[in-house]
Amino acid sequence: MSKIKTHKATAKRFKVTKNEKILKRKAGQDHFNSRESGKITRNKRRDISISQTEARVIKQLMPYNK
Repeated sequence: MSKIKTHKATAKRFKVTKNEKILKRKAGQDHFNSRESGKITRNKRRDISISQTEARVIKQLMPYNK
């Protein structure tokens, strides 16, 4: 049986940590940030974790990133 292919778009957007948590970047960092308050700008620098339900699907798309 052949190997399962990694979904490359998913692999570029998500990161699997040592404890199998999945992190993604906060959305909306590209442009139009001058109107945001400093608090929102600082919060956008952080990665956010994904819910368990979404994590199950993402782990299927990235079978070898464990």
